[in-house]
This record gives sequence, C-alpha cells and structure tokens, in this order.
Amino acid sequence: MSDGQTSSGQAPAPVWTPVDRPLLSLALTSMMDAVGAHSGAVYLRPGDGPVLEMAVMAGLPRSFAAPWERVGVSAPIPVAEAVRERRLVWVGGAEEMARRYPRIAVVLPYPFALAALPVLGPSRVHGAVYVTWPGSHPPELSDRERRELTTACERLALRLERAASENRSVRAESDLLDLSVSGVSDTLGPLEAARMVARLPYGMCSLDVSGRITFANEAAAELLGVPVGELLGSQLWAAVAWLNDPLYEERYRAALLSQEATSFVALRPPSHWLSLRLYPSTTGISVRISRARAVSETRPSDARAEDAPTRLVSMSQALSLAGALTETVSVQDVVGLVADEIAPAVGSQALALLGARAGRLHVLGHHGYPEPRLVERFDRTPLSSPTPGAHAVTHGVPAFFESRQHLERLYPARRSSPDGFAAWAFLPLIASGRPVGACVLAYAEPHVFSTHERAVLTSLAGLIAQALDRALLYDVKHRLAHGLQAALLPPSLPSLAGIEATARYLPATRGMEIGGDFYDLVPSAPLAAAVIGDVQGHNVTAAGLMGQIRTAVRAYTTVGQEPGEVMRSTNRLLIDLGSELFASCLYLRLDPAAGRAVMARAGHPPPLLRRADGRVRVLDLAGGPLLGIDGAAAYPTTEVELTTGCVLALYTDGLIETPGVDIEDAVAELGRRLGEAGNRPLEEVADDLVGRHATAEERLDDVALLLLRAVADG
Repeated sequence: MSDGQTSSGQAPAPVWTPVDRPLLSLALTSMMDAVGAHSGAVYLRPGDGPVLEMAVMAGLPRSFAAPWERVGVSAPIPVAEAVRERRLVWVGGAEEMARRYPRIAVVLPYPFALAALPVLGPSRVHGAVYVTWPGSHPPELSDRERRELTTACERLALRLERAASENRSVRAESDLLDLSVSGVSDTLGPLEAARMVARLPYGMCSLDVSGRITFANEAAAELLGVPVGELLGSQLWAAVAWLNDPLYEERYRAALLSQEATSFVALRPPSHWLSLRLYPSTTGISVRISRARAVSETRPSDARAEDAPTRLVSMSQALSLAGALTETVSVQDVVGLVADEIAPAVGSQALALLGARAGRLHVLGHHGYPEPRLVERFDRTPLSSPTPGAHAVTHGVPAFFESRQHLERLYPARRSSPDGFAAWAFLPLIASGRPVGACVLAYAEPHVFSTHERAVLTSLAGLIAQALDRALLYDVKHRLAHGLQAALLPPSLPSLAGIEATARYLPATRGMEIGGDFYDLVPSAPLAAAVIGDVQGHNVTAAGLMGQIRTAVRAYTTVGQEPGEVMRSTNRLLIDLGSELFASCLYLRLDPAAGRAVMARAGHPPPLLRRADGRVRVLDLAGGPLLGIDGAAAYPTTEVELTTGCVLALYTDGLIETPGVDIEDAVAELGRRLGEAGNRPLEEVADDLVGRHATAEERLDDVALLLLRAVADG
C-alpha cells in the first residue's frame, strides 16, 4: 500500500490545524489604522455557502452588530452586497444609509460612514470586511483610502488562500475593543491624573467601549446617588436605576458609533435634573455630569431641534413601527398605520401617501388635511412636473422644507395653492431599487429638520416603501381574485315562473379570498334546474375548475339530460380533465307547475325543505361519491314535493362547519333558524342564515347559499 492511502485505497481526509496567530485581528486593525477608521469587522464565508459569519469585530461592542452576526449573501446590507457584486460598497452618511439600507438605519440611525469590501481570492470569495468612520468623514471615499482598503483585502485573501493550501483553518477570534492610545496618565502619571479629576467641581466618569464604568470621581457618585464602589465595573444604565432606559443607552450608542460629542438631560427622582455630556473616542467615553435646570428652563423657545434632550424616535419605537409595517396587508392598512402611528411619532399633523404609476403620481390615501381638494392637487401629477413630490420620486432624494418661504422659493407655483401648513417633508418611497411613490408629511408650524431627524424619516420611508410595495401587489391580486370570482358566478339569478330565488356567496378570508363554491339557476322551459357545488381549495385552480363545472352543468342541462345523467357526465368530464381536485355537487330539476323537484347528489351536504306550515325537514337523499373519483359512479335521483310556500335551502359546508360542533347538530341548528324565519321576504331569510359568517373577520371556508321558494304562478 503506497504512502498517503488508507487500506480502502482512498486518500485520507485532510487534517486541519488552526493558524498560529490572530490573522484576522491583525489584518483588521492594520486596515483601520491605514484609513483612520474607528470600527470594523471581518466576515468569513464557510465554503461557497450562502452565509457570512462575523469572525472578529474591532472598536465597538458586538452587540451593536448583533442583528448581522450571521447574514445571508442575499441580504440587503453592504457586506452581503459587496460579496454578491464583488466590489467595494461605500455609504457616505446617515441619509444615504437610510435611503439604501433602511433595515440598518432604523436600528442604527446615527451619523457614520461605512465601506464594505469582498475578500476576493483567485479561486473564491472568502468573506467580506467593513470599516466605519465618524459622521465627520467626507461624503466621498478618497483615492488613498480606497487603495489602502483594496490592497489590505487582497493581502488578507492571499493569506486565507495560503492557509487553506496548508490545511490550516482560520476561525473566529476575540473581538478587539481596547484600541489603546496614550493619554493624560502618560503625562502626569496615574496617581496625579486621578487627583486632578477628583478636584473638579463636576462629576466625571469613564466608560469603556462596552459601557462599563472604569473610573468615577466622588462628585459623580454624589450626583448619581450611587457610591463609587457600586459604580465601578458596571454599565452606567445598570448601576444607576433611573438611567435604566433605552433612550439613555441609545445616546451612548450614538456617541460611540458617530464619534461625536452628545448630551442629554435626565431626571434623578424626585426632582433633580442632571446634564450628562458624552465625549467619545475609540477607547471609550468620558462623561461629564453636572446639575441642570428643569427641562422647560434649559430649552429656550428658539432652540434648534439638534439641542433637544430626547430623540425624535427612539430605537425601540422605530423597531416597533418596523414590526407593525410588516403586518400591513392592503394599501389602506399602510395608510392607516402611517396616519395612526408614524405621523404622530415624528410630530407631523398631516400626510399624503402617493403611488407612482404610468408616469404619474396617484393619491393612495391621506390624513389630517382639512379639505380633500388640498390633496387632490397631487393626483395624476406627471413625474416630469416641477413639483417637490415628483422630484422626490424621480430623483430618489428626500426634500425637507422648514418653512413656507423655503418651499415657495424653490417651487413658486405653490404660492397659488396654500394648504395651511408651514413645513413639509417629501420622502421618496423606493423598494428593490425602484420608486413606488412618495410620502408627504406636513407640519402646522415651521419645523427645523435636524440631521438625526432626516435620517430617521428617510429610514422610515424605506420601510414604508417595502410595506407599500407588498400592499400594492396584494391589492392587485385581490382585485384580480374578485374579478375572476365575479366572472365565474352568475351576476344575477334569472326570473322563473313559479320560483322565487336568492343567493349569497362569501369567500374564505385566507389567501386570495377566492374559492371553489358555486351555484347557478338555469332556465330550461318548461322546467328549470338549480345547482350548488364545492370544489376543494381556495385558490385560482379551484376557481377555474369551478367555472368549468358550472359551464358543463349548464350545457348538459340545455341539451335535456336527466339529473342523474347530468351528474354522471360532469363526473366523467372532471376525470378527463386530469385534475387532482374533487368536487361535491347537488343538482335539482325543478317542475314548479307540478309542484315537484328531482334531485341528484354527489357527496354534498343534504338540502333543507321548509314546508308551508313551518316544519323543516332534512332531505337525506340517496347519492353517489364526490365528482372526480370514480368514472363509473352512478348517481341515483330522488323526487321531493315542492308545493306553493315551500322553501328549499341549498348550501355548502362552509355555512355549517364549526370547529368542535358535530355536523348533524350544525345542520339541525340551520334547520331551526330556517323554520323560525317564517314567511319573511327571501332576501331577509338569506341575510339571517349567513349573518354570523358575513360579519366574521376570519372565514376558514367559502360559504354559498341558494334559497328557492315555490310561489303561485301569476
């Protein structure tokens, strides 16, 4: 046996050993240093699979990127796009992130720039890298930065290729949070630095990148009301109970990710207001704590929105709104949610949701405008027109107008159509890279849109666009389903001598609201025919088959076939069509002049007969199997009395089937209600019998009802 082979003659599986140094961490920190980035991460792609897994992160806690630790290559995020398209992906700021990647922006609505690149080797894509900069980074990536990043990823790819060729595995590594820099302790010495901070008249504490308190002076402990010993080693919002609020934690996240100083005012119970100022760096955050006046005193009337102590929409609110948008179904659901939850959350007093179709804007819904005509001016506006709504859609860029003067200066035509509002946001709604419309938010007073507010509104617009795109598709399918259903069922019942008739049909509320239940009334002098049936299923296939059966029954009736033969012919047709669906059916040949009816049944629920004296009888007719099962099946017929005043109730199982209720009890209950109807008009009787089904929010099955009453002719 030669070397390198097992006893079976096969080559042994390669033995993989881990690399002997933190390959990924070194590559990432080197890359960040070269371009001045403050955070980043490396993703690896196991084999050629459809997943990217975060292997190491630097500069920020992993909790910041928790939703994206393991992502699909098809996900709408920068690192996945970099792998799919094998190119560098650049996002220059918060507004661009909100416009292109709303799912990220709604969780991290902070000012920062990001670059994502594939780790592309000669044979395959090994993974991806992203790095971030503070929001102060220029909106474009410089040539030097682009070159440094590209070269660093090429080097990393070569190292991964070499490791693979040597059967060495590259695994996840410990995250790098403490990117240490020299500081005041290097100049003064640790002891003197601590003494200096202790002498300050205001509170000072230091947080590491994970938010844990590594230092706090006595003034900070006194202001926070917690001893220094209990502060050290704990996260600020965990150690101080009244700071345990997602809003305050979010300010820390905002400072760390944007690397910009930020502040907020918090109430220490019962009535002490504190001002907390956060100064971030790549090693953590320094917090300055001082007493503050009441919020009403600290915000003068002319303060700009950026100085507000709270955010426009907190992260928890944004996630809640995003979740609510995923539950919307129709366009009106989307309009209602935006009006009821999103507009109040962002302080808007009115909104209009516009759709883009066939080169024009169309009003899909509105709320808060005092007169409809104020919104109608948007309807059918050409996308080529010089209006802010059309520009937002065609260019895909949001427009914010802080005052009427601002709007009219750019769009003079708006001077002739005032709407009573004083500020506006025109947000393009873009889904899957194409415009689906615009959302117009109107404000009663002049409104300054801060950078944070613009980012939040833009990211919410991206979520609204995705919900609206789904809703528009649903509405199209809904209209198609209802149109198909209406075309397959008789638009009205014909007038027959000696017979009064009415019908009801209710589709199932699940799926496309289309089903296989059908009914018909066919005049065929001197007799007539009535039919009701149920094709299994609640979809287009069932509806199409239902239409074929109804047409076949009409044809066989017209040529004069007897009831049993009509059922046999329809059964053979259904089998010849090769459908895997079955159908139940009840067919009646009506002879009102003779006061009788001949019936044939194929697995259908038994009809009810209410006599003129009010007694109700269940007609347990002889019958055959469901249509579409046995080509040789026979369908015996039964003759029943149908004298003046008698009412026949034909129905499908959706009218009687209720979870937990025996079918015989349900039929008996339907018969009782039919008996109690008396001699009321047939329309009222029909409404009463389907009443609870018509008002139900959810119907698991279609409901069809056909009522026939024998009346004196003439």
